[in-house]
Amino acid sequence: MRASKVTISITTCILTLLVGFLALNFMPSEKQIETQLTRQYDIHDAQFRRSMGVLLGPPIIEGNHVETLLNGDQIFPAMLAAIRGARKTITFETYIYWSETIGEEFSAALAERARAGVKVHVMLDFIGSIKMSEDAMQKMRDAGVQLQRYHKPAWWKLARLNNRTHRKLLIVDGVVGFTGGVGIADQWRGNAQDEDHWRDTHFRVQGPVVGQMQAVFTDNWTKATGVVLDGPMYFPPLQAVGSMPAQMFSSSPTGGSESMHLMYLMAITAARTSINMSASYFVPDELTIRALIAAAKRGVKVRIITPGKEIDSDVVRLASRERWGDLLKAGIEIAEYQPTMYHVKALIVDSLMVSVGSTNFDNRSFSINDEANLNVLDAEFAKAQDAIFDQDWQRARRITYAAWQNRSWAEKLSGEFASLFGSQL
Repeated sequence: MRASKVTISITTCILTLLVGFLALNFMPSEKQIETQLTRQYDIHDAQFRRSMGVLLGPPIIEGNHVETLLNGDQIFPAMLAAIRGARKTITFETYIYWSETIGEEFSAALAERARAGVKVHVMLDFIGSIKMSEDAMQKMRDAGVQLQRYHKPAWWKLARLNNRTHRKLLIVDGVVGFTGGVGIADQWRGNAQDEDHWRDTHFRVQGPVVGQMQAVFTDNWTKATGVVLDGPMYFPPLQAVGSMPAQMFSSSPTGGSESMHLMYLMAITAARTSINMSASYFVPDELTIRALIAAAKRGVKVRIITPGKEIDSDVVRLASRERWGDLLKAGIEIAEYQPTMYHVKALIVDSLMVSVGSTNFDNRSFSINDEANLNVLDAEFAKAQDAIFDQDWQRARRITYAAWQNRSWAEKLSGEFASLFGSQL
């Protein structure tokens, strides 16, 4: 009898710990935004810029230049050239980093620079880099690369296992930065020419905003290592190199998980004429759906591109499609990209404001992961992004409200089930 009671007691303790673990990892860490924003200004008003830089921060700063890189054929050579040309420092934070041919190229370039005396700091998410071999990481460390894996499982950090760094940042010598959607894996190679080569966009950045990009990297580096990266090697004086006002915006459950969500809601609420959204993972919450519908009702043309059948998460696609009904009924246009996986993450509002980076349009990005987006307020840059969006739109299949209603019963049931996990997608 005593043994039986001990067994029950142990089982109860295990179940209690399991429930506690799940609660710590899957419940929101902060109070979530619950009320739809009131429209007080539009994107072109000075107040929008003030609110973006003061209410949310950091400030929007002048004098930047942002170059668009399309797909792996443009993205990887530019990133590797910057790494190979480094003279003082390299800071690199990414989610996906695998032991494949492009991963080997990056590892070799980083290791060579470390051996040459450049201070190389690499932050890899533990889950995202799980396909990278231990041998490959050790070779980098042996060469002098300071490599950290974000939230590697440990018993004293169980509450943080569900929090990943999804940021994609590369800063070289503190003067040039890269951000966007690309991961370090072979499916990002090529030019989106077939289903094995993904469609994505990345950006090369110069100007004072690179200092903000460096600050976002050092934030997680300090949290993970306790070491503060500072001084002119990391934060050199930065002169204006262009005319684009820009802001590097970040969010994290440890420091404002809802701020990215709020930034997107502010931009949507301020839209006057157009919203073009590239959403590789699009699982909007009710508040976002209401904000998009409100924009459509006041005459804003809203277009959204999502992945089609070529997607790396069928659950996300099912949950996404389940939420399209009210959007389509309100006149919002949604199209699924056909040739390959569509991994672009971009918001373009009124052909003026562009937000690009790592953030997906889902709760995981808005509330759970560490994310970083570059916001640019420049008409010429925005119009160029609109043109790229239009090219992608031509390769996407538009979904009508009637077609959405006529989904099979199997898809509807699967979508309802997938939506149950919406807070984690």
